[in-house]
Amino acid sequence: MEPTTVTAPAELTEHERVRRQKLVELREKGVDPYPYRFDRSHANADLQDLYRELTVGAETPDVVRVAGRIMARRDTGKLQFIDLLDGTGKLQLFISKATVGEESFERLSLLDIGDYVGAEGTIRRTKKGELSVAVTRWEILSKSLRPLPDKWHGLEDVETRYRQRYLDLIVNPESREVFRKRSMILREIRNYLDDRGFLEVETPMLHAIPGGAAARPFLTHHNTLDMELHMRISPELYLKRLLVGGFEKVYEMNRSFRNEGISTRHNPEFTMIEVYQAYADYQDIMKLTEELIAHLARFICGATVIPYGEHMIDLTPPWPRLTMEEAITRQIGQDIAGLDVNGLIALSKAKNVPLPKELTRGRLVNEIFEALVCDELTNPVFIIDMPVEISPLAKRHRLHPQLTERFEAYIVGRELANAFSELNDPLDQRDRFLSQLIEREMGNDEAHRIDEDFLTALEHGMPPAGGLGIGIDRLVMLLTNQASIRDVLLFPQLRQRD
Repeated sequence: MEPTTVTAPAELTEHERVRRQKLVELREKGVDPYPYRFDRSHANADLQDLYRELTVGAETPDVVRVAGRIMARRDTGKLQFIDLLDGTGKLQLFISKATVGEESFERLSLLDIGDYVGAEGTIRRTKKGELSVAVTRWEILSKSLRPLPDKWHGLEDVETRYRQRYLDLIVNPESREVFRKRSMILREIRNYLDDRGFLEVETPMLHAIPGGAAARPFLTHHNTLDMELHMRISPELYLKRLLVGGFEKVYEMNRSFRNEGISTRHNPEFTMIEVYQAYADYQDIMKLTEELIAHLARFICGATVIPYGEHMIDLTPPWPRLTMEEAITRQIGQDIAGLDVNGLIALSKAKNVPLPKELTRGRLVNEIFEALVCDELTNPVFIIDMPVEISPLAKRHRLHPQLTERFEAYIVGRELANAFSELNDPLDQRDRFLSQLIEREMGNDEAHRIDEDFLTALEHGMPPAGGLGIGIDRLVMLLTNQASIRDVLLFPQLRQRD
């Protein structure tokens, strides 16, 4: 048996001191407040479903064993009612002094909201219509030494919800539902792709040369090899190596890391899925993207028209396709197709759009699009045929060589997916890498680096292919109607507190 003394730091609140004293009293009575296991026969939701037809006031001889956290208690003197919450939902415990005995009933006074208990008893429905376990015996499974947030007001402090997610999950059922849906979304994406012949693979998370995206990586050091390594910013270049190796349809549900700012749309550690299909182009991948997301909307929300904030978003395929220049023209009411570099500079200054370091037509168009158009794209749209300068891994457009066969999917003002007809010409790819190297020398620390091993793989021959990346966190935000990425990450990155 554990010692009966409990040391406590001086800064404990009165509530915390009382709970620790109850812990001492339980041990003095020979009760282990932290036993090793409990044999549970049913989850709460299973019982609610199994006895749905049980009428008010009816009792059964069926003996069950349940367990969970105490969320509420009501004491009438000779009866106690406890709301018991497990991972599936709530169930009531009905405890009578006459049934459990006076000693066991009196020991209930040592319980608090937040404690875990296990109970055995028969099923009944009370006169108030509450399905209950009429308890014949019970035991404590874990003594809670800190009080939970006020159950009537939930946990409304955003900072606490993110830093102590466990409290958020205990008292806010809406949060639990968001993360259940996140798990369902991940599973259904896998099911959807597996059913279409895609193979799930795993690629390295530590890269000697970070690649596959324009982003700053996190740097680490391998002691044994005495070499610098980077946390991956994308699995793209490794997945393309698999195309070279003969796998024709692959995907990876991956964790990636980018050393960037934190916002309602960005977290340094995030989840995305990348998908690659041999013998396909970006038109095929557009069809895959819109059909996959519409399928997920039906699966999670029951329809392809879903609420998001103040909007109703129609995800029904096909989605509109607009070039970047067409989207700008629609937004500002001015046709920019005939504007040269000087004309785009003048437009940028007139619209207070910051100028890029490299004053090419493609980069100017991209800056104008990001500044004036992105946030206005509410319903789903594919922005297609993007400039070569900002697309170092995409195949040149077959009709317009200054553009690439690339698209980004936008919904509610956010980029949700990025995809292209994959560049498989190793000589063109080398030239693109060299152009990126010049950008790095000009101060763009997000520009792509030269990956000689990847170029060697391309030189062995990669089939024509289409590739896709979807931000899972943003997709979950959309399908669960959440405004911030922190509300769909169990443990978002936060500034460290003292």
